[in-house]
Amino acid sequence: MPLAEFNRGILLHDWDDPRVAPFVNALAQVNLIAQRTPGFVWRLDDAAMERAQTDPASALGPDPRLASTLSVWTDAPALHHFVFRTLHRAFYVRGHEWFVAETAPRVVMWFVPEGHRPTPDEAADRYARLCRDGEGAEAFGWAWLRAEGHLMEAAE
Repeated sequence: MPLAEFNRGILLHDWDDPRVAPFVNALAQVNLIAQRTPGFVWRLDDAAMERAQTDPASALGPDPRLASTLSVWTDAPALHHFVFRTLHRAFYVRGHEWFVAETAPRVVMWFVPEGHRPTPDEAADRYARLCRDGEGAEAFGWAWLRAEGHLMEAAE
């Protein structure tokens, strides 16, 4: 069953600050790798995501330092491979250099019907549900996927 994922973080500095440049400058390459990774289905394009992050009427906005991605994958192992076995991992492990330390989850996942493309509002709702209720079938993270048998490999 297809898996939607929404990840988010608040940058420590503005997007044009040199201190976040290694992250910002790698986005296009990492997104291209995602799109070429087996199991990738869809990603909300950059312009639509930026509008959702900066629009005061959006469930995600407005936060000019929010960096997020909304995508769909064929299954959990495909997403896991991209996150932990491609160039993405090098940036994932350096996240503390560019993002505000938060106690809230950085990623929420949920299963979607074939062909469904989640909206930013849907992602914000799933994220809020995970933060409010914890992991369950409607909103979850890597630990829930492993516990439910959707992912045999441990998350890094």
